[in-house]
Amino acid sequence: MKFGSFDDQRKEYVITTPQTPYPWINYLGNEQFFGLISNTAGGYTFYRDARLRRLTRYRYNNVPLDSNGRYYYLYDGGDFWTPGWMPVKRDLDFYECRHGLGYTSITGERNGISVNMLAFVPMGENIEVHKLTVKNTGTEAKSVKLFSFAEFCLWNAQDDMTNFQRNFSTGEVEVEGSVIYHKTEYRERRNHYAYYSVNAPVAGFDTDRESFIGLYNGTDAPQAVAAGQATNSVASGWSPIGSHQLDIDLAPGEERSYIFVLGYAELPEEDKWAAPSVINKAPALEVLSRFSTDEAVDAALKELAAHWDSLLSKYQIDSGDEKLNRMVNIWNPYQCMVTFNMSRSASYFESGIGRGMGFRDSNQDLLGFVHQIPERARERILDIAATQFEDGSAYHQYQPLTKKGNNEVGTGFNDDPLWLIVGTAAYIKETGDFSILDERVTFDSNPDNAATLFQHLKVSFEHVTNNLGPHGLPLIGRADWNDCLNLNCFSKEPGESFQTTANIEGRVAESVFIAGLFVFAGPDYVSLCRTRGENELADAAEKAVAAMTETTLTHGFDGDWFLRAYDHYGEKIGSKENEEGQIFIEPQGMCVMAGIGVEDGSAAKALASTQERLDTKYGIVLQQPAYSKYYLNLGEISTYPPGYKENAGIFCHNNPWIMIAETVLGNGDRAFEVYAKIAPAYLEEISDIHRTEPYVYSQMIAGRDAVRHGEAKNSWLTGTAAWNYVAITQSILGIQPDYTGLKVDPCIPSEWDGFRITRVFRGDTYVIDIQNPNHVSKGVASLTLDGAPVEGNVIKPVMDGGEHQVVVVLG
Repeated sequence: MKFGSFDDQRKEYVITTPQTPYPWINYLGNEQFFGLISNTAGGYTFYRDARLRRLTRYRYNNVPLDSNGRYYYLYDGGDFWTPGWMPVKRDLDFYECRHGLGYTSITGERNGISVNMLAFVPMGENIEVHKLTVKNTGTEAKSVKLFSFAEFCLWNAQDDMTNFQRNFSTGEVEVEGSVIYHKTEYRERRNHYAYYSVNAPVAGFDTDRESFIGLYNGTDAPQAVAAGQATNSVASGWSPIGSHQLDIDLAPGEERSYIFVLGYAELPEEDKWAAPSVINKAPALEVLSRFSTDEAVDAALKELAAHWDSLLSKYQIDSGDEKLNRMVNIWNPYQCMVTFNMSRSASYFESGIGRGMGFRDSNQDLLGFVHQIPERARERILDIAATQFEDGSAYHQYQPLTKKGNNEVGTGFNDDPLWLIVGTAAYIKETGDFSILDERVTFDSNPDNAATLFQHLKVSFEHVTNNLGPHGLPLIGRADWNDCLNLNCFSKEPGESFQTTANIEGRVAESVFIAGLFVFAGPDYVSLCRTRGENELADAAEKAVAAMTETTLTHGFDGDWFLRAYDHYGEKIGSKENEEGQIFIEPQGMCVMAGIGVEDGSAAKALASTQERLDTKYGIVLQQPAYSKYYLNLGEISTYPPGYKENAGIFCHNNPWIMIAETVLGNGDRAFEVYAKIAPAYLEEISDIHRTEPYVYSQMIAGRDAVRHGEAKNSWLTGTAAWNYVAITQSILGIQPDYTGLKVDPCIPSEWDGFRITRVFRGDTYVIDIQNPNHVSKGVASLTLDGAPVEGNVIKPVMDGGEHQVVVVLG
């Protein structure tokens, strides 16, 4: 069942009912200021850090769902309603939400009045703009009232939800004209405030929540709105809000537009005050003066559209499949950019409080956006590396505001260091910028202890070779990619963290997955060594990779598939010897991606076993059989009910590893079959089952053991976005950045006739026409560049900034 449709020309998803199976959201902002907005105008806004600089309050896990947002109430002669349906939930004569690239437009109509809210964050600004257009669609004159509403968060979202004995006494505001200033804690250590304004005189305002809503009311029936009159309340402690009242007279067919701005201002300490106890409003007023007209807002929206057009132009496909086109050209790269901004911090499943930027996460996310914004990818790599330790280990997360490691989670996730090699290599392949390896980068954010980025990669690689277990496989530490496989935890204490608790210390538990990742990342490390003339390091690394390949085949293969790990007791995990959890997806994908077992047939066996034992109509599950009880030696993975999350859920993040692995063996039909099972655009027709947004990937889909097989959770912020983008654009469609140029090596369904890719690479634009007259899946028979034959299948950069025609014939 569908709840909307794609508008590919406008790059929008159009939702036609407010009652979607779950709130379907969008992201506003590209640089420092961000907002989450649902199809009913729910969500919240923050500056840089969703935990430490949150502007508006949001209530997760609430009834009704999606409580709080940027709400606008229309009062019409005693009848009041909201254009996004929530929170009043009055029946609307018309409803439409258009989620676009960095903006959302919501229209509601009732009783001859239409209200449209357009929300976006202008480029380079720390504001969220709401353009409200109110139109009389009837035949009689109307006098209506418009009420805005935003509830301020007291900055630190964690403290805001817990420290009531203090916070109920700290709320402060100033009101001047049509601008409401939220200045809680500004008198003390803060040098920042929020403001909420409208570009018209107001008939009233409210800044005290209780006065506006009523003590025992909800946002569905605020008493000021129900009465049709604001109270002009000034918050003093308790819960500060911002609400404006506008009285609007409209002739038949007449419309009026109003510009509301929710913003953030930060000042140097010496400039905080305009007068004693009077905040310096100059920064806010300067911004508001620039966004006071429709023309200014329209120009900013055009600039935002141009920004996205530029980003998306870096890779475009023209194929006969509209679903493939919209995923590759619009929604997948858009989601990759959102994960660049957010990592795993702020979504409708991530509160923005518990997580910072992930070391492993951010390096993987980089794979999906490096071609769009290489200069910011470079910065991200250096930020990540700066939280690493001298022995190669790393903080698992860091806070985006401070860029320092997160002590609450700490270190000890032994796959983390290798992802820095993968991310750095991807950046250099895209840009050819080897100079990044010479950048001086701190260890543990200590300016007195720094080394080159290359040295960071060296200790990353050696962190594996220095931490091998009894079989010669890498020690797993607290966990590897699967944070829920906790082989050193042994927790019996309710509420104890599986990831940060090690009740039994031992250097026994090993990861076959990290072994595969080591062999996968190893050749890139070797290449980087050789480009720097570090041939002894390169030779040693090649020997280590070869040894790990052999060790994995000897001790990490179970006859028909790769083992997952060895536990604290040296017992196999992911083996046919186990009663439950006999086969896992992660090592099958990663080991075959690394080329392990390709020559002796082990890889083919592993992928055949994956298809036979793990595949479902909604994607490949993480393991089988599901765990039916809690295993003390395995940790969190066995705490989930069967079919959910890491216990045999369909983890969409590692499905593309199987896609890529299938292309290693030349299985283009199978690779695309796996792709289409989880790509959102292909799931639109089953949105009632899938539930989350049909335009972005989710982290998890319930597996076949689950009560709700096919139901997705944790949409938007997931490494799924980057890995599926890599799988489709590089491995299946086959346009691969490499150190020496652009490699063309498709692995496609044999029935395809061909397709065309436009790819910007190192300043040149390549229009690549791929033809498949012999209907093969893999193999380049010929390649020409601007009519001239090219030996092999690597296009060396022309470096003239022009457009170049490439013709590739498969065979």
